Amino acid sequence: MLAIISDIHGNYPALKAVMDEIDHLQCEHIISLGDIAGYYCMINECIDLMRRRNIVRLMGNHDDYLVRNTPCPRSNSANKCLDYQRLIITSENLQWLADTVESVKFNNISMIHAGWNDSLDEYLYELNVEYFADKQEKYFFSGHTHVQVLAELGDKTYCNPGSVGQPRDGDWRAAFAVFHNEQIYLRRVEYNVDLIATKMKNAGFDSYYYSNLYEGTRIGGQISQIHINK
Repeated sequence: MLAIISDIHGNYPALKAVMDEIDHLQCEHIISLGDIAGYYCMINECIDLMRRRNIVRLMGNHDDYLVRNTPCPRSNSANKCLDYQRLIITSENLQWLADTVESVKFNNISMIHAGWNDSLDEYLYELNVEYFADKQEKYFFSGHTHVQVLAELGDKTYCNPGSVGQPRDGDWRAAFAVFHNEQIYLRRVEYNVDLIATKMKNAGFDSYYYSNLYEGTRIGGQISQIHINK
């Protein structure tokens, strides 16, 4: 049984709740689709946990911003959070984050952070049969949109496990997916949002940066959606 997680974004209480549920389900393997970094202040705690578990991880765009010391081109909020993480992340954890692959393929499965045209920053808000038609694998997993979805597209299956640390689909619960016997199961788990909210407040962030976690939206309150055209 394989657990697929994505878009943790430094939200340790959400990650811990997901990991506890993964252990309860007795998943033998875990893969992270990227974006351990960005947004929330507990980056070291998240990486420490993932290092202890030897979790396979892919490079996300926020991870890349942190590793290469470059800004996000479209979000001042993201950049303020990344600047904070640059100050606190340990050198060992930064190196661990840098030693990350862009994609994995195995057993008719293809996994990437964003999309298959741009591994780091392609938003798959529109899904259709044609996008996957020329790809060899049967099962496709990516994150980046923070929207949990499972779609049958011709003879291909696409899954976004959703976001562990910042869901944007109107459901505040931490999201992940499980792959078992060629079946994909979408999962959600409650966690104590107050814990990360308090950590963010103590780190000097006002509620604008974390109040969205109570509603399952982007910072600022917007809900995102994925449209499926079969």
